[in-house]
Amino acid sequence: MKNLKNIRDYFKEKFEKFGATPLGEDWNSVESQVIRFDQLIRVIDASQPYSIIDYGCGYGALYEYLRSLNHTFTYQGVDILEEAVLRAKELYGRLRNCEFITNEQDLVPADFVVESGIFNIKLEADYDNWTSHVLTTLNKMNNLAKKGFSFNCLTNYSDTEYMRSDLYYADPCLLFDYCKVNFSKNVALLHDYKLYDFTIIVRK
Repeated sequence: MKNLKNIRDYFKEKFEKFGATPLGEDWNSVESQVIRFDQLIRVIDASQPYSIIDYGCGYGALYEYLRSLNHTFTYQGVDILEEAVLRAKELYGRLRNCEFITNEQDLVPADFVVESGIFNIKLEADYDNWTSHVLTTLNKMNNLAKKGFSFNCLTNYSDTEYMRSDLYYADPCLLFDYCKVNFSKNVALLHDYKLYDFTIIVRK
């Protein structure tokens, strides 16, 4: 995707201004970040140890969230923003069950793959081209996931007067159908948690 450099620059500016905080990853608040994490981890079976890839990990907020739940897991985080990955390594790199990288080619398939928010900012990208980028990324996530994956997007059911041209508002029905047809019969669409987005869970 040719405008990923612009998106990297967008998040670099946010991160330099707000640091390792939800605002530094362009989330409104800690509360909204946790609500999204609550939905995404529904794909996980935490009754036994698992491995997970955080696709678009930022500074590692999901890693800290999973630790707070006392899960037993092995974690790989990948992000296009080197500054965020370096900060994640400073925060958590000493711990033996996690790894943070900037090159997704170095990822090893895991039980679960999750992403939160990497599809939201499209900047000047054309809607159809960005949708194609989203579908390409979902295929990458599916190939990396042994047991399942989950992701979220802003919803096109958002109030029109608040929608911004630089954001991507996905069609939840389109993505649900794409996942059902291409990835698994076991797909859930979560659209009932009071934010202007939705989460899709794909179980294999």
